[in-house]
Amino acid sequence: MTGDTGAVNQLQEIAGLAGGVLGGDLIGAYLHGSSVLGGLRPASDVDVLLISRRSMTERERRALLGGLLEISGTRNKTRPVELTVVVQSEVKPWRYPPTCDFLYGEWLRAEYEAGKVPQPEPLPDLALLITMALTGDYPLVGPRPIQILDPVPNSDLVRASVAGIPDLLDNLDGDTRNVLLTFARIWTTLTTGQIRPKDAAADWALAQLPPEHRPALEHARQLYLNCRYCDESWSETLQAQVRPLVDHVLAEIDRLSTRSQRT
Repeated sequence: MTGDTGAVNQLQEIAGLAGGVLGGDLIGAYLHGSSVLGGLRPASDVDVLLISRRSMTERERRALLGGLLEISGTRNKTRPVELTVVVQSEVKPWRYPPTCDFLYGEWLRAEYEAGKVPQPEPLPDLALLITMALTGDYPLVGPRPIQILDPVPNSDLVRASVAGIPDLLDNLDGDTRNVLLTFARIWTTLTTGQIRPKDAAADWALAQLPPEHRPALEHARQLYLNCRYCDESWSETLQAQVRPLVDHVLAEIDRLSTRSQRT
């Protein structure tokens, strides 16, 4: 993060906004995602996890949302922000599925601008976010994450990974790059027990794939490393290879998740 001045400044704004809204009830703010797993890429979000002592009021939700709409996204000439707020008592002691108190992401901007305000809801993906925050060990505010968060059992990492598959399939046509890389990461995590950067997960998966399924994933990997979304392109040949690749990887994921449930 130290080499990306824009992202560093953006994180300072996020931390200031969070502290202003939550005050003394903000226990800590932690980086996760690309920032701590391998470095920000051209289209990477800035991913932040906030740990709070209590659920936010409606007024606080609106204040946090309004601030994030100003801080986040290409229309503001900044990186997209994904910000998740969780009440500590909801995840320590750890239990599944965890509840998220507030979620902001640019993919939901249209709903926010139409008047929707994020509310508490179950979010299995928190198992992955907390694991990445613990692994990254990068506090923006507060103590080290291990002091306030419990580690997530591997069985719940598996459950959370598999729970996101239907939504990923729904987004396959519109967000092909990220969906393919996320499927590669799920496959890698279920096999190795580690959450790897998307490009590293793709490297691992490419070594396991039959040759006919490699080109689409390799293209997604190169886009991730080098390309903004507005510059992304897929040839007809590569597009035709996407669904067979997904079917192959999903069969491997199903095999591994079934085995995990049995054990």
